Amino acid sequence: MKSRNLALAALTVAAAVALTGCGAPSAGGSAPHSAGLSIAFVPKQLNNPVFDTIATGGQEAAKELGGQFLQVGPSDATGPAQIPYIQSLSSKRVGAIAISANDPNAVAPALKAAMKQGTKVVGFDSPPASDARDVFVADSDPAGVGQTLAEMICTDVEGCSGKIAILSATSTSPVQNEWIAAMKKTIAAESKYAGLDIVKIAYGNDDPQASTTATQGLLSAYPDLKGIVAPTSVGIVSAAQVLEQTGKAGKIELTGLATPNSMRKYVKDGTAKNFALWNLKDLGYLTYYAAALELQGKITGKKGETFTAGRLGHYTVGADGVVVLGKPFVYDAKNIDQFHF
Repeated sequence: MKSRNLALAALTVAAAVALTGCGAPSAGGSAPHSAGLSIAFVPKQLNNPVFDTIATGGQEAAKELGGQFLQVGPSDATGPAQIPYIQSLSSKRVGAIAISANDPNAVAPALKAAMKQGTKVVGFDSPPASDARDVFVADSDPAGVGQTLAEMICTDVEGCSGKIAILSATSTSPVQNEWIAAMKKTIAAESKYAGLDIVKIAYGNDDPQASTTATQGLLSAYPDLKGIVAPTSVGIVSAAQVLEQTGKAGKIELTGLATPNSMRKYVKDGTAKNFALWNLKDLGYLTYYAAALELQGKITGKKGETFTAGRLGHYTVGADGVVVLGKPFVYDAKNIDQFHF
């Protein structure tokens, strides 16, 4: 099975290379040179609206810089499923791999092997192990996400008091775990959240059916549940559907992280008062720029390095090679129709 997956991955990469052309070189003075900008994105899973939108930003940057943009990856959001794609890209001598890791440790050996062969590795969205990447482009600071999640559920739940649950992706997802830890820390540290009681963290594996089952389990186990926080684009939609189907919409508050298009219906009908997300297109754009600058030797991931990422402006590399895009944006019924992704 592993050899078959590797063969399929190799065919996918080869097809992507054949179909992806180079745009005209950018006229930007300090932009990376176009020569050799062969950069491949490996998302957690294909056909996921979050990663589809991130890819549009990568494509924009590739066109601007005259480089290649490739995207290959699994249909299942697991670490082992990403490995054949990493190995295939490495064997094809792709200049840089940008990856959102399903499991930071599972993908690390393949990424390290690629790095030994000269491939640059840039993490985005969900980081691989720190020694298996050069730079990590974070969509937001974990503390900022945790604070935003806590603020939204506190605003939504009457009196900012009662039992709440968290519907996450996978138990091994580093970024999900960081956000949840930051949310719990915020709730524990500030007196205004004293009435909130996190009774359960459930996992839906970023799969619609598994997320549906997990939500149904929460409703069954906690009939007095006041709110659900789902920091996963797949989980929050599944939870919204369950709340509507069970007549709990508007009675159990729902918030989390998602795309505007996926949550538009549920915000407008009151199933969810709000949710948050960063600018996904900008995340892809910044990730491609970071990878391009890595290839050109203009940044290495060292703390304190500064660079310019096209229309996004100036950034500084932080500790452990982390570059932060910005803070989450809260969407609600008043502003959601301004956004279409």
